[in-house]
Amino acid sequence: MKHTKRALITGVTGQDGSYLAELLLEKGYDVYGIMRRKSVVDYGNVTHIRDKIHFIYADMTDIVSLMNAMQRALPDEVYNLAAQSFVATSWEQPLATADINALGVANMLEAIRLIKPDARFYQASTSEMFGLVQEIPQKETTPFYPRSPYGVAKLYGHWITKNYRESFGLYACSGILFNHESERRGKEFVTRKITDAAVRIALGLQDCLELGNMDAQRDWGHSQDYVRAMWLMLQQDTPDDYVIATNETRTVREFVNRAFACLGIALTWQGSGQDEIAVNDADGNVVVRVNPRFFRPAEVELLIGDASKAETQLGWQREVSFDELVRRMVEHDRALIEKSV
Repeated sequence: MKHTKRALITGVTGQDGSYLAELLLEKGYDVYGIMRRKSVVDYGNVTHIRDKIHFIYADMTDIVSLMNAMQRALPDEVYNLAAQSFVATSWEQPLATADINALGVANMLEAIRLIKPDARFYQASTSEMFGLVQEIPQKETTPFYPRSPYGVAKLYGHWITKNYRESFGLYACSGILFNHESERRGKEFVTRKITDAAVRIALGLQDCLELGNMDAQRDWGHSQDYVRAMWLMLQQDTPDDYVIATNETRTVREFVNRAFACLGIALTWQGSGQDEIAVNDADGNVVVRVNPRFFRPAEVELLIGDASKAETQLGWQREVSFDELVRRMVEHDRALIEKSV
């Protein structure tokens, strides 16, 4: 009788967790998802498939709960997507960010080592570890230089994963994922903030969008493509770490232009730096304004990844272009907002 693969996903209710759960369910896996106990049960992005997932209450900061989760799920694959995932919040909550994003990874690895050492482990690393970039584009061998408590905590998670692989022989690998967005992105993230506001402005429900550094450059892909790379990493003969990226860079300003263009609004930019504004060509209204409050204490100026190793060794390819990504996000927000007004 064929063995049905079992997967345990931390952060299952988030953007990546939900797309990964869908992918694994399509592939016939039994999917277990870790949730934190809250006063109100919140299935987040997996509400539509909650009946297909086995939920386990646990917390990344509580190793006993993670060991219990491992014992219940006995997974073949573990995907660690749980994190305090918002860079800006990491300056306000640096210790909590470290507890979850750094020590939480060690807790999960230790639970695997003690309960089911043959399980394959995926760690969600991040391009924010490159921070003050030492090389363009960034690849697996590029030196790290994180510029936020988030990036620093994620770097610990990355290295402890490599350490458990080399010290204990665990099948443990990290995906160094560059920025990836989707219709399921939280509104606290700049991309979703932009698409949501652009729709509201187009519908006359909001006057202006305020943003920080318009010149920050990011390598943006779609989450659906990136979770496929996570799965591919755990199907290889030997564990390794891979950069997952589009090898294209765009400024925040370009993302704004594209989002408004999807709604038939052309923008004219005036000023520069902290005084920059964007005007709607049609009637001269200021629809985007730079607010210094949204600048980071230490800015990451340029992220662009070289995913050639993943493309060659995993056979991974992105399928959703930048324009398609923005269009899907805008159309999703337009449908949501029009339904609510």
